[in-house]
Amino acid sequence: MSDERRGQGPGQQPPVVRVVVADDQTAVREALATVLDLQSGVEVVATAKDGGEAVRAAEEHAPDVILMDLNMPRVDGVEATRLIGERFPKVAVVVLTTFADEEYILAALGAGARGYLTKESGREDITRAVRAAAAGQSVLDPAVRDRLVAAAARGGAPVQRPGAGLAPDLTPREVEVLTLIGEGLTNRGIAERLVVSEATVKTHINNLFSKAHLRDRAHAVQYAFVHGLVKTPG
Repeated sequence: MSDERRGQGPGQQPPVVRVVVADDQTAVREALATVLDLQSGVEVVATAKDGGEAVRAAEEHAPDVILMDLNMPRVDGVEATRLIGERFPKVAVVVLTTFADEEYILAALGAGARGYLTKESGREDITRAVRAAAAGQSVLDPAVRDRLVAAAARGGAPVQRPGAGLAPDLTPREVEVLTLIGEGLTNRGIAERLVVSEATVKTHINNLFSKAHLRDRAHAVQYAFVHGLVKTPG
């Protein structure tokens, strides 16, 4: 992935987001590729019918984002996500699957997925998630966020009282930013809520990720849930 393609000077259009679509169902794969190709600023550079092909596509095409199904033959989506994260860390994976069980969600996020959507998501939601992932943000389907909260509340990852057990050197502002990440806000949304610049928000996020040993934004969402910073539904 060249720096020239990623570069963006004043007044230039944002770079095109290059996408690979991985799904074992031909009709679904082709439909997703067609829909995404019609979106401004998005280009589907390859498709894959299993996780192995997705890994090879990451190597051959250097996409920004891979839209990844989970239940695929030979190499499944979770394993493919893990391999891509290890070999091609600049490639973001967004899961798009019919499964919203916490077992699948936690496995995919643990493997390094930057986003997790169900196939109930509409065209605009999928496109927004792809663009967000390319920009270094994560997007979780609301149903997925609720499942994470419920999983934590049931005891697999017990929810603690608000703030308990957090990394001890987090500042109050970093905890505030972590809470807003858990609520699903983007960097811009956090900046607007806190009345600070996006650059300041990024600094806080970098600091809290380092202090709390967080891999990425999706991991931060889980961390916020488990430590009682996000209210459970109901």
